[in-house]
Amino acid sequence: MIELLTTAEMAKADRLAIAGGTPGIRLMDNAGRAVADAVTRHSPGSVCVVAGPGNNGGDGFVCARILSERGYPVRLILLGDRDKLKGDAAEASQRWSGPVEPATPGGLAGAELIVDALFGAGLDRPLSGPGLAMIQAINGANVPVVAVDLPSGINGTSGAAMGAAVRASETVTFFRRKPGHVLLPGRLHCGPVEVADIGIPSGVLRDIAPRIFANAPSLWADQFPVPQPGGHKYRRGHAVVVSGDQSHTGAARLAARGALRAGAGLVTLASPREALAVNAAASLAVMVRPVDGAAELSGLLADARLNTVVLGPGGGVGSATRDLVLAALAGNRAVVLDADALTSFADVPEPLFAAIKARGPLPTVLTPHEGEFARLFNSAAQAADNASKYERARVASVASGAVVLLKGSDTVVAEPGGRVSITDNAPPWLATAGSGDVLAGFIAGLLAQSMPAFEAASAATWLHGETGSEAGPGLIAEDLPDALRTVYRRLFVDLGVWP
Repeated sequence: MIELLTTAEMAKADRLAIAGGTPGIRLMDNAGRAVADAVTRHSPGSVCVVAGPGNNGGDGFVCARILSERGYPVRLILLGDRDKLKGDAAEASQRWSGPVEPATPGGLAGAELIVDALFGAGLDRPLSGPGLAMIQAINGANVPVVAVDLPSGINGTSGAAMGAAVRASETVTFFRRKPGHVLLPGRLHCGPVEVADIGIPSGVLRDIAPRIFANAPSLWADQFPVPQPGGHKYRRGHAVVVSGDQSHTGAARLAARGALRAGAGLVTLASPREALAVNAAASLAVMVRPVDGAAELSGLLADARLNTVVLGPGGGVGSATRDLVLAALAGNRAVVLDADALTSFADVPEPLFAAIKARGPLPTVLTPHEGEFARLFNSAAQAADNASKYERARVASVASGAVVLLKGSDTVVAEPGGRVSITDNAPPWLATAGSGDVLAGFIAGLLAQSMPAFEAASAATWLHGETGSEAGPGLIAEDLPDALRTVYRRLFVDLGVWP
């Protein structure tokens, strides 16, 4: 279930299921029953279901009815007029024989658990008035909250909080998750998310053709480079990481070690001569070659066996870095651009984007954090000012011609063709100096083994999160490449290729 459906796509899934012969009220009954089952697991004393004016409220009416049939004391309060409910929600309300109380913040008094069935995923405007007051009251009740579909106030497509949002203890959604369950801040409001089967056949995905995915091994496992018994290091690619000057070598060395751990057969640091001794003394399995300037880098990369290059970590901002980047992009190899390699083009992005697009299908991955993204993609970012994170990354990917990895706790990877992955496994202690350099190295290590760019960037991001969890609180960037050994062992066992 890695597909993430926008609210429009989920509405289409409902329509397709109904057109295929499943009555809408049956889908609503199944949804309400799934929520009731989640409530039952809490064994609450008394339940207050807060229903809204749409189908989410209809799910709430079903949940209230089933809980009452199971013997739980249930109260139902409704935001809006019962007579104005339509379709399946109206039918669900008629099947509820208990009283319907008006939605007032004071109506939550005495509840030991609240079911949030106010708005669900479809909210697309900031809250105000009674709806806002009810969300504030739910958050102030200090009791467990089970959200129906998505905590009210969270936009299902973008994950944005629409002025205010319910802080749920858990969320029950249906058929597939939505981007709002994974993107921040939505994810922080959901608690654990259960995906309930309500009778929508999985075949509807063929008609919907979703393009947004939760980042997980099933997204990229069939492209993952698993070492073979007959292989050797020269078949696993040779990555080059361009180092900064003598006082800025650490970032490149972190990237180089990440590339080696990720599986590149060989890794070379292209080092300015002034930093040669520092880089050589600090490197064992990573080789070091003297390279000063774009001309010498072009000369080194004339060797076709050097099939991947990383630029930016500790590289310095300015024309010299721009020249190095354009030299790397001119050849027949995969290129990863991070940090200073991106900022160096902030005022003149057009030559960078033109060089990337001139490469055609050759893999290029850009790895900005939000600050670098805003500097490099200023016009694209402004054009999508109110867009979701994945929409901004998509715009940037089309504008640049590259796979764009927009970093954060909800890292998004977007390709020009429209596919997007969203990652949710990054622990907070990954936010430390050098962590992004290791990620650039992981991407390069996978690209060196001929993994496609979108899959390599997505896999590397997932591996990065897993290594962060493996290393644990207090980690520093140097811990991440070593933690990859354990993560790989688990991954290969899950893929059935080891031991």
